[in-house]
Amino acid sequence: MAEWTESEAKSALGEIVRRAATDPALRARALADPATVIKEVTGKDLPDDITVRFVDSEGANVVIPLPPLAAEGELSDAELEDVAGGDRCGYSCGSASCSLSAIF
Repeated sequence: MAEWTESEAKSALGEIVRRAATDPALRARALADPATVIKEVTGKDLPDDITVRFVDSEGANVVIPLPPLAAEGELSDAELEDVAGGDRCGYSCGSASCSLSAIF
């Protein structure tokens, strides 16, 4: 599998976006099967660890990528905040977001 440079990736995606603006068939294929369209336009397969999804700009779309799952034994962001120190109220709950700390 051929490697992609950042420049090649930007160029390929730009070409697909440009063509999808005027070619309804390519647009439909890009929405349904982006990897195939990318290969048609560039002649290159996507790396195995990359997934591309084109989203139709008509209507409201919000794409929010979720972070990878934490490996077993790793602390979550909330747990890291709790152990970071310096922001504890000192009451029995020990929470960094305790409402008592805002009062006293």
